[in-house]
Amino acid sequence: MPLVRIALRQGKPAAHRRAVADAVHRAMVETIDVPPQDRFQVITEHPADGLVYDPAYLGIQRTDDVVLVQITLNAGRTLEKKKALYARIADLLAEGPGLRREDVFVSLVEVPRENWSFGNGVAQYAGA
Repeated sequence: MPLVRIALRQGKPAAHRRAVADAVHRAMVETIDVPPQDRFQVITEHPADGLVYDPAYLGIQRTDDVVLVQITLNAGRTLEKKKALYARIADLLAEGPGLRREDVFVSLVEVPRENWSFGNGVAQYAGA
């Protein structure tokens, strides 16, 4: 049910992009109970002037390797699960493609269950 959007600087190899996508999905499976086959991701690459971020907001020193992850998902996860998700994404991105934890920005967009259609023009989660 999550829809993940990953934005990063243009020029990274395909293996790097795939490692980022895999790490984000793995973190969701491990921390917020997303089924392993529930994978919908959009990865966009941006030129230097198309990825705007503050390099020191909240005292966090970011580099041009910054990755912006936006996850749209059903509302209702606990604060503890959200915190676990943020930490696991940062950990896995540090392990996999070798990103600095400071360069991992995550945003959750929570929506009601009826705001999804997975195909056939049907709101599968809306109930009967």
